[in-house]
Amino acid sequence: MSDDQQTQAPVFAQEWKPQVNVSLNSTAHDLGNDHYEVVVTVTVTATQDESTQFLAEVQQAGIFLVRGMAQEELGPMFGVYCPNILFPYAREVVSDLVTRGSFPQLVLAPVNFDAIYKQQVEQQAAQAEDTAH
Repeated sequence: MSDDQQTQAPVFAQEWKPQVNVSLNSTAHDLGNDHYEVVVTVTVTATQDESTQFLAEVQQAGIFLVRGMAQEELGPMFGVYCPNILFPYAREVVSDLVTRGSFPQLVLAPVNFDAIYKQQVEQQAAQAEDTAH
């Protein structure tokens, strides 16, 4: 047996105290005829002792009919409203995926997409201001 195998216990033989990192992303694509595909991507990485214990990534998509909205209203629609509809499904799949992998249950907290969207808008405005100077 090598030294690495002797010093590192298998993931299920260790005390389970991982650091869990959750990454969220959403994208929108125009499909034509007022239909848009919105995809919410959730990536969960659990690390312990500088070793990745698991990485789970889920993409939950939905097709939305958006008609009669002003162009400036589309940002909040695709950045807040649609992700709020899709995220509970992605959250459920992540929980199921982790549990099926024989890891302890992982339930992601609800996400405030409105706050995330506002932060992104503020960052884009700050970047635009920096490039203007």
